Amino acid sequence: MEEPLITRSEGLYCPAGDFYIDPRGQVERALVTHAHSDHARSGHAHYLVSQTCLPLLKLRLGQNIQVEGLSYGEVRKIGGARVSFHPAGHILGSAQIRVEVGGRVWVVSGDYKPQPDQSCEAFELVKCDVFVSECTFGLPVYQWKEEMDIHMEINKWWSENAEAGRPSLLFAYSLGKAQRVLRGLDPSIGPIFAHGAVHPFLPVYETCGVTFPRVQKPKDGSGDWAGAMIVAPPAVEDAGWTRRFKDAKRGFASGWMAVRGARRRRNLDRGFVLSDHADWAGLLDVIKGTGAESIKLTHGDGDPLARYLKEHGINASILEGVHVRTEEG
Repeated sequence: MEEPLITRSEGLYCPAGDFYIDPRGQVERALVTHAHSDHARSGHAHYLVSQTCLPLLKLRLGQNIQVEGLSYGEVRKIGGARVSFHPAGHILGSAQIRVEVGGRVWVVSGDYKPQPDQSCEAFELVKCDVFVSECTFGLPVYQWKEEMDIHMEINKWWSENAEAGRPSLLFAYSLGKAQRVLRGLDPSIGPIFAHGAVHPFLPVYETCGVTFPRVQKPKDGSGDWAGAMIVAPPAVEDAGWTRRFKDAKRGFASGWMAVRGARRRRNLDRGFVLSDHADWAGLLDVIKGTGAESIKLTHGDGDPLARYLKEHGINASILEGVHVRTEEG
């Protein structure tokens, strides 16, 4: 029996429905797991995403793209395939895509996180025959703490900096991570600012019921930033934009901060281990929970995880053709 999905140069393709999932290049019909740029690329003729993802995708790719949103769990028949979107817990609107052809079910996870997160929909476990799993943090060294513990660490660091009269400059990816950080900040410590790249996404989150403290845009000029928290994307870490925040303590919120060398290489004062991806335990729990007979690994260094799964009787392999390493952490 032919599998529902095969790999082509553009990525995962469904012959029965004539569509791609998170494709590269330019295709006629793209089903997209979420709005991060390594999954949602411009140039496709038609997009299908989760309903929550739709406004985020338009912000990223332009208001005039041809895009339709599906509610989570809603089944759409496309040619000979039945597809549905299910919460991935990665960022707001992120989805796992279930594809069923001839009774055979694949689930493409995109990026996912089973750990609780106050800024997005909770992960949903979906049973399947074949599970395409990311493995961004597919090593035992990656073990996450509870989200609230990390928020407390960030607020304590900010409070100490504020008492010393210094600003806190915290780097976090503009879509997903920045909103998660902002959601957990204690506004009683001081004023909160965010880079302009972060602000367009905030109203979408608020429409979906995610609340934030008051978040301002830094004005041009030097200003008095003592005691302030400034959240900015890593892209401006070494840019002129950050120079206005003199004597700022610098931090980074990412799963990559679990490795001490990563903090040292970036010349940071603090690293906060806060990831929007599954950790080692989360990957194992989800992979086993799907009941899949076959696991296809992508988006990371999958060889160690594949070996571990095989040693424990699970058929696992690297999904050739879509094996890329994500920068979002």
